[in-house]
Amino acid sequence: MKYNNIVLPNYNHCVLSTMTSILNNFNVPSEHKSLESLDKILQEKRYKNVILFILDGMGEHILNNISENGYFNQNKIDCVTSVYPSTTTAALTSYYSGCTPYETGWIAWSQYFKEYGRALDMFSHNDSYYREPLRKPLKDLFATDMHYESVFDKIEKANAGTRSFDIGPEYAERRGLRKLVADNIDELILNVKDVCELSGEKFIMAYCDNPDGILHKYGTDSREAKEFVLSAEDKLKELRESLSDDSIIIVSADHGHKNIEKSYSITDYPELWECFLLPPSFESRVLNFHIKDDMKEIFKERFNNLFGEEFWLMDREEFLNERKLIGTGKKHHKVDDFVGDFLALSVAGSMIRLETFLTEGKPVKKSTHCGLTKEEMEVPVIVLK
Repeated sequence: MKYNNIVLPNYNHCVLSTMTSILNNFNVPSEHKSLESLDKILQEKRYKNVILFILDGMGEHILNNISENGYFNQNKIDCVTSVYPSTTTAALTSYYSGCTPYETGWIAWSQYFKEYGRALDMFSHNDSYYREPLRKPLKDLFATDMHYESVFDKIEKANAGTRSFDIGPEYAERRGLRKLVADNIDELILNVKDVCELSGEKFIMAYCDNPDGILHKYGTDSREAKEFVLSAEDKLKELRESLSDDSIIIVSADHGHKNIEKSYSITDYPELWECFLLPPSFESRVLNFHIKDDMKEIFKERFNNLFGEEFWLMDREEFLNERKLIGTGKKHHKVDDFVGDFLALSVAGSMIRLETFLTEGKPVKKSTHCGLTKEEMEVPVIVLK
């Protein structure tokens, strides 16, 4: 089946490319392709403060619909794809690590850990269905198997005297030596200003969890989303004007958003459950299935009959190796555990709630991401200098 209005990840021109350009600026080697449009700007002069400001969920189409001729678009230098899946777990980790999801193993919101016998939400480490924390695990896999070297550590290791700062919400894990807490955009800006006044060269990554949270709650066409983006433009313009010429601000996002038009529950389809080895994992717009060996063809036929116009069903080989949807590089040793026999990628405005018969899934959101539509996959790159 041919799907329209979709964008596949381009790992030579994606959010990881933005970070690779920053790593190149700090003489950190990388096997990934940098962003030429950003390289040219960073090569013009040596900046004392390189600031990466991530506005979660502010995709290209969100920005164009709200402020087509506004401050951000006036200073936009490029449009890149997200990594895949187009979700914070994969994309933000690519920013933090300078690596693909294929290399980090951070793929989606919920991933099944055979060592714990359960699916876990990657950022919170909570059980994906009960939403309860793990109780004193005998081994902390997030500190061992799922750990990666952060870009903050890489930059400081390669540049004596350069300091890196990770600024973000209190709930976010510490990923560098210097973590500063900022729970909203105003606190982020205050922290950025304070850090820029310190002596010496610095890399500063400021992560704001909006407009993503607002978009989930109110949708892409909401007054609330519009007010946030327009306010963010004003506030970052003021920040730029308050800083000296030896500071550069790169503004981007991790993914975009798409309004939800249809919502299904996986528990309503016993003909699919009959095929499962494990409950589905990942997310509601990219579902990951482990299927009984003797039912793979049956599952494929049944799923496509039900959802073939709304979800692109791929087998593991096509997803990982033929289309390389989570990237390339040295494969993380748990990718083969996490990625099942089939994956269903949303190509429309539909979601399938991940639930079991023990507890209901998470509430349906007005807008979300993780699919392959343009609205989710395209991200602006903006430079304020």
